[in-house]
Amino acid sequence: MAATGSSLFLASPVATAPRARGRSTLSAASPARPSLRPRSTAVAAAVQAEHQPAVAAAPKPPALPFRVGHGFDLHRLEPGLPLIIGGIDIPHDRGCDAHSDGDVLLHCVVDAILGALGLPDIGQIFPDSDPRWKGADSSVFMREAVKLMHEAGYELGNLDATLILQKPKISPFKETIRSNLCDLLGADPSVVNLKAKTHEKVDSIGENRSIAAHTVVLLMRK
Repeated sequence: MAATGSSLFLASPVATAPRARGRSTLSAASPARPSLRPRSTAVAAAVQAEHQPAVAAAPKPPALPFRVGHGFDLHRLEPGLPLIIGGIDIPHDRGCDAHSDGDVLLHCVVDAILGALGLPDIGQIFPDSDPRWKGADSSVFMREAVKLMHEAGYELGNLDATLILQKPKISPFKETIRSNLCDLLGADPSVVNLKAKTHEKVDSIGENRSIAAHTVVLLMRK
């Protein structure tokens, strides 16, 4: 998984359990504590099992003083699936249809970091054609992106993310989501910003049939 050589080697994909349909959720009245799925200690241990080249001849990024990356993700919403945003289960009658857990925010942040480093996107490094990523916890992808960032000699300058969804209202859960995002990034809350907007009932997002996110990151040379 070193980004310091001529090739990018990622730890092998991890066999993860399918998504549980009955996981606990947050309610608007709940205290601002993450209702997270178990942290991936088993996943992190299993990551060391074997190595597989993910991308051939991925170049080491030039030693620029800073690098900027943009991430975008969109998922279709379907009834009966959990809605997971930033590692938090959000109460809703629909959730993201995806190969992994469908966490639109974490996927978006991962792509922004990878983009800033000049690396392939999340779909290439963790392809949805690989059954080993079925139902995977997106915190695995986040930790890999953060590791690659540090190995390339960068740290997070700041991050600005925007969630776009018609329902549900995110304001009761926003600080919990942001807190968990800071934890995964190893970042101070002062450099991580999260906004949420509706789509004014326009197109699939406005009709509550999909959810999207944009993220911009600034990486600073250590």
